[in-house]
Amino acid sequence: MKVKIFDFEDEKDLEDEINEFLDGLTGEVIDIKYQVSVGVFSEEQVFCFSAMIVYY
Repeated sequence: MKVKIFDFEDEKDLEDEINEFLDGLTGEVIDIKYQVSVGVFSEEQVFCFSAMIVYY
């Protein structure tokens, strides 16, 4: 069993990287966990879009 973690500030970048990873995957996906977090610094919001893929 293996784990691959992705972390991006833009959801489109996360989507593109996950799709690219899955296209090249020869094994089986066991689970995908997705998370969004946000932080506020001064007047700026910073988003973090992340995913963990568990696969064989």
